[in-house]
Amino acid sequence: MRITRLLVAVFSAAMLVTTTTAAAASAADRFHHYVALGDSYTSGPFIPAQRFDPLGCGRSTANYPSVVSAGLHVGEFTDVSCAGADTTNLTRPQRVPFNGTNAPQLRALRLDTDLVTLGIGGNDFAVFGRLISTCPRLRAGDPAGNPCERHFTSNGVDTVKTAITTIEPRIEAALAAIHQRSPRARVLVVGYPRIAPESGYCPKVLPFANGDYAWLNRVERDLNQALEDAASHSAAGFVDTFGPSRGHDACARGGSAWINGKNQNVFAAAAYHPVKAGMAGVAAVVLKSLR
Repeated sequence: MRITRLLVAVFSAAMLVTTTTAAAASAADRFHHYVALGDSYTSGPFIPAQRFDPLGCGRSTANYPSVVSAGLHVGEFTDVSCAGADTTNLTRPQRVPFNGTNAPQLRALRLDTDLVTLGIGGNDFAVFGRLISTCPRLRAGDPAGNPCERHFTSNGVDTVKTAITTIEPRIEAALAAIHQRSPRARVLVVGYPRIAPESGYCPKVLPFANGDYAWLNRVERDLNQALEDAASHSAAGFVDTFGPSRGHDACARGGSAWINGKNQNVFAAAAYHPVKAGMAGVAAVVLKSLR
């Protein structure tokens, strides 16, 4: 009986190893060359460990593309995401700090590329940059109101929303170029995770006026909708990270935040950017969409 049990145990262990190896091989066979394109919400500035190719791109070895690549066991992984990139940097070189240059991101694509993720758009027309440079300084004058929303509204028109409508065709053009360079690739547009909570405020972390929290959420929803619409018009998939990041905004407590607040931490994350846990969370959403 003991010999029989031993043989069964050995056979079961062998089957487990074979199954696990086969699953990894299957994933590797499915995606041979994965290319990650995007801005700082993809690259992960200050999240350890930072890469040096170039350093100014703030490209982390723990960003969501790296986690996705490891999870899928892809044959070859190329990450050309770069902090500060907008859609023009997909086809043009990008100058970055420390005298570096990031080559046009689309150059990384090949005919045999079979998986592409694209996370970009927030830097076009300085949408995110204008918000984080303007809104916090307006809070003091009207902490309970919506001074930032009023600041960006001209003659009843929300100029940020207007700018977002012009981002969609840029994303569509980028996706057309991706499909042309890598016609057999599965292409995913990855949206932006939630920065502000659905309700409540945390001005010490996210120093927007109380009334501007709801507006910030609308800006993000509009931007993500533009990305989703562009994807749907371009034979690409869309990965919603705004919904899944509910409860993981910058105000979340107990280590559950996916987004850093106003205080830059050169050993963890840039201000108003994803932390390592946020990258892991986004990666999990991307992997779920692929599986």
